[in-house]
Amino acid sequence: MRIIGGRIGGLRLNPPTNLPVRPTTDIAKEALFNILQNRLEFDGLHCLDLFAGTGNISFELASREVKQVDSIDLHFKCVQYITETAKKMKLEQIKAKKADVFKFISSCKNTYDLIFADPPYDIPKLPQLPKLIFDHNLLNDNGLLIVEHPSTRQMEEHPNFIETRKYGYSSFSFYTNPQ
Repeated sequence: MRIIGGRIGGLRLNPPTNLPVRPTTDIAKEALFNILQNRLEFDGLHCLDLFAGTGNISFELASREVKQVDSIDLHFKCVQYITETAKKMKLEQIKAKKADVFKFISSCKNTYDLIFADPPYDIPKLPQLPKLIFDHNLLNDNGLLIVEHPSTRQMEEHPNFIETRKYGYSSFSFYTNPQ
C-alpha cells in the first residue's frame, strides 16, 4: 500500500497485519484519484473518510493538501494506527475518531466537500448509506460522495447518483449534492 500522489507521493504504508480491514487496492485508488483530480481542487476541501480502516484514503487526501480529513472507524487499533502515522508524516489535517459510522452520521454537525465510504462489503446497511448521508445533510452543495462496494451490488437507487466505475471486484459509486 502506497501514497500515489501529492506531497508524500510514493511513500509506502505498512499497517499492522492484524487490523480488521480490506484496504482499497493501489490500482483502484489510483484510478479513483485520477477521476477526482479532474473533478476537484483538493486544496481547501473538508473531507470525511468513513470506515477509514488503515487510513489509506485519508493519507492520500492529506498528501494532496486538503484542509481537513475526519477519519472515522469503529476499531480502536485502526484509529490508533491512523493517528500515529499522521503524526509521523506531519499530516496535521487528519483527525481520527473511534465511532460507529452509522451513529456518527446521525449525530454529526459538520458538513463536507468530499465523503468517501468504504464499508465492509457484507454489512446489511450498505445500500442505505447514501440516503443516510443525504438525509443528515453531511454533504456541502456541489459536494461529492463516493461509496466503494462490491461490483456485484447495485447502488444506483438514490436520486443523487451520478455513475459507477468498476475495478474488478470493487466499484465506486458517485453521488453529488447539486445546488
